[in-house]
Amino acid sequence: MHRISTLRVSPICLGGNVFGWTADPENTQAILDAFLEGGGNFIDTADVYSAWVPGHRGGESESLIGGWLGHRANRDKVVIATKVAKHPIHRGLRPANLKICLDGSRRRLGTEVIDLYYAHEDDAHVPIAEWVGAFDQMIQHGAIKHWGLSNFTLARTQEVIEVATREGLALPVAVQPGYNLVHRGEVETSGLGAFCVEHKLALVPYYGLASGFLTGKYARGEHVHGPRAGRVKTYATDEGFAVVDEVVAIADELGVDPATVALAWLRQQPGVVAPIASVSSADQLPAILAAAELKLSRSQVNRLTKVSAPFC
Repeated sequence: MHRISTLRVSPICLGGNVFGWTADPENTQAILDAFLEGGGNFIDTADVYSAWVPGHRGGESESLIGGWLGHRANRDKVVIATKVAKHPIHRGLRPANLKICLDGSRRRLGTEVIDLYYAHEDDAHVPIAEWVGAFDQMIQHGAIKHWGLSNFTLARTQEVIEVATREGLALPVAVQPGYNLVHRGEVETSGLGAFCVEHKLALVPYYGLASGFLTGKYARGEHVHGPRAGRVKTYATDEGFAVVDEVVAIADELGVDPATVALAWLRQQPGVVAPIASVSSADQLPAILAAAELKLSRSQVNRLTKVSAPFC
C-alpha cells in the first residue's frame, strides 16, 4: 500500500468512468469484486460520470459504486475518490454549488464521508480563496477527509497552494492530470510533476493506458472504432505505434501483458502514487493488477522513456 496523506491506497487506482457506460451494472459489480479480491482498494469516480451517454444525467457511476458498497457492506475496505465541478447541471466551483454536489455524491455513494474529493476542473469565475475555503469547511465538518486538483495547470496549482497557505486553509493532497507514455508533456514538460514532488502532492494520473491504445489491441492501418475511437485516433501515428511496439516487446520479454508494462512505467515515474486504469470486464483486471507488483529494470524504463520522447 502507498500513502496519500492519511489514506493507504493500492498502487493501482480503479477508474469508474466506464461504470454504467461500457461496463453495464452486472459487469461493474464483477469488476469491483475482482478488484478488491485482487488487492486493490482505491476507486476513482466523478459526479459527471457518465453524463455523455444518451439518456444519462451524470451520477450513474457513483450510484453503481454506492449500490455495491451497500450490498457488500465493505465501505471500510475501500478508499473512494470522486470529483466535482463538471456536472452539466451543476458546473463550477461556487461554494453553494459545491455543497449541492457534495450532498448528491454522498447520497449516491451511500457514504457519510468521501475520502478524496477533487475539484474536477478550474473555475476562473470564482476566487480561489472562496472555493478552497469551501473544501476546508467540508473537512472541518467531517464530510470529506482530503481534497485534490484535477486538470489544473501548473500556474493555477501553484496559485492554489499559495492562497491556501496564506489563508491557513487545508492544502490539497493529490493532483490528477492526464499522463501516459503517449501523453507526457502535461506532467513532465510543464513542470507540474516536479512541482508535485517538491510539494509532496501525490500524482494520481488518469488515462494511464491512453484509452486502451497502449494495450496493443490496435494495429497500424486498422480502422479505429468504438466509444473511445476519437481519442485513440490522436495516438495512432507512426510515433504512437513505435511506443506500442516497444511496450509489446518488453511485455513479451517479461511474459506479461502490454497493459502491465505501460502502467508499470507510469508507476515508476517521480511522484506517481497510483495510476488510474479502467476496465469494461473483470477478465481485463489481472493485467491491470499485475502492474502493482511489476518493477521494470532501468534499461526497460529507459527504452520506453526514449521511444516516447516525442510525446513530451
